[in-house]
Amino acid sequence: MNYLVSPRPPPTAPAFGAGAAAARRIHLSAPHLAGDEIDHLRSVLDSGWVAPAGPAIAAFEAAVGAATGFAHVLATASGTAALHLAYRVLDIAPGDEVWAPGFTFIATVAPAVQMGAVPRFLDVCPGSWTLDPDLLRAELRAAARPGRLPRVVVAVDIYGQASELDAILAACGRYDVPVLSDSAEGLGATLRGRPAGRGARLAAYSFNGNKIVTAGGGGALASDDPVLVARARHLAAHAKDPAAHYQHSTTGHAYGMSSVLAAVGLAQVAVLAGRVAARRAIFARYAAGLADLPGLSPMPEAPWGRATHWLSAILVDPVRAGTTRDRVRAALEAAGAESRPVWKPLSDQPVFRDAPSAGGAVARALFAQGLCLPSGTGMTVAEQDRVIAATRACWRG
Repeated sequence: MNYLVSPRPPPTAPAFGAGAAAARRIHLSAPHLAGDEIDHLRSVLDSGWVAPAGPAIAAFEAAVGAATGFAHVLATASGTAALHLAYRVLDIAPGDEVWAPGFTFIATVAPAVQMGAVPRFLDVCPGSWTLDPDLLRAELRAAARPGRLPRVVVAVDIYGQASELDAILAACGRYDVPVLSDSAEGLGATLRGRPAGRGARLAAYSFNGNKIVTAGGGGALASDDPVLVARARHLAAHAKDPAAHYQHSTTGHAYGMSSVLAAVGLAQVAVLAGRVAARRAIFARYAAGLADLPGLSPMPEAPWGRATHWLSAILVDPVRAGTTRDRVRAALEAAGAESRPVWKPLSDQPVFRDAPSAGGAVARALFAQGLCLPSGTGMTVAEQDRVIAATRACWRG
């Protein structure tokens, strides 16, 4: 199967309504600086450690470890790099099946596919939008009979909500199938009191510019297994063997995070709790301001954890609402506010048209009705009110 992706066309220029021309554009999730990034950056620049090495890297890895609860952390060039390294150390080979929820970003499975693995997409729960453990149990039971178990199951935290990891771990534990947590969207969320991703064999995090805390880029791979993280660290530095000369027993990658990004990340991780509180407050303000609109419902919060609401997502039922998700999106664009449909299921992406899947009706329904509203913690109350007003106008017209 060929899962190579065609080049994406350039984005079109945003449209603005006449009344929004003078207002600041509200981005979906703009970076929000803590204020002391410059001090950390100055320290790094004064030290001369700007490469993927040095004390800032070690300090950032320790801070991520404290935030996620993992004993061992490797800072990486991106969240996708962290996922790629995870697949490498889990020994994914061509032909292996990698199971993941279809309701996620393509980076969840892209590195495994590029290694020759076959993705299989499972549906999600309507009450959490994360991987359905009941479906997973049934699929594992069916796959065990002919001996076609997956090489790894990927649990994904969605829009700041932790997956039902305990149930996923229990299902996979019966068959010795490792679980990788794609927690790129989950930093700061909790699952039964512990950080999102904690308990998986490996967890990958992202510090991309749109995340709840950012380094301007970068990611992290975390585990309680020191051997796995040591292997990943080796691969992230071109897999150089210990020798005076350059010697390689396998190929690796240039996946280390620079000290410059780590400096920014250090300032950001320090304000994680405040960022979570702010995102939850934005979600609550939207929920209250839109509560009386028929056919509009906010993303549910799963009972097993505390979501960050990294992105505030809503569903618009066109039958009950008398309007559509796309009309709301257009109205927000006219008001100078960026919004975006929720994830299109990977099973419906052209690149994965031949990939196997199980279920998918829930993910398709979410995509048909779901919209992510502007959620950046740098938004003012007036900007939040602007989003609410533009959304409410779609029920009056």
